[in-house]
Amino acid sequence: MDGSTRHRLLLSVPDLGDANFDQTVVYMVDHDEAGAFGVVLNRPSDTVVAEHLPDLAVPVLSPSVFFVGGPVSVGGLLAIGRRAVDAEPVNAALLSGPIAIVDPEALLGGEVSGLDAVRLFTGYSGWGPGQLDGELATGAWHVADAMVDDVLCAEPALLWRTVMRRQGGRLVAQGLYPEDPSVN
Repeated sequence: MDGSTRHRLLLSVPDLGDANFDQTVVYMVDHDEAGAFGVVLNRPSDTVVAEHLPDLAVPVLSPSVFFVGGPVSVGGLLAIGRRAVDAEPVNAALLSGPIAIVDPEALLGGEVSGLDAVRLFTGYSGWGPGQLDGELATGAWHVADAMVDDVLCAEPALLWRTVMRRQGGRLVAQGLYPEDPSVN
């Protein structure tokens, strides 16, 4: 598929009009003819991971809360991790560079190794066959290359603006869009 966004970022346009995705950055885990799925990187919840999963063997990245990965299967668990230097991940599949998707059951069972940190998501963002392609064609999303520091960002509140401004051109101006346009 030529237009795949796999392992790239989707940046919502400033006024997307969908509360699930307003000013979001989505890391695309997969995108092919069958559909697409990814996780929203900048929607941390208030729920601290250690309060629910105190015995994880792999450290949780800061902020160490669950992130809302999207509106599909909220309550389900999805984990993205970073491969440790010179390590082979066990029960985690490398996606791009050191970024890996982690088997959540193995993570909960203490059977994951070769990662130096994980981020936990509840829910994910999903699109049926052709759905994301249609949204891209209408200009609902900008596509950008993903950097490790984007995917595992320590300051998610700044991520959308940071990545928009990094793109240059008209996206810099879109990155200046006010948090609440009604007060503009």
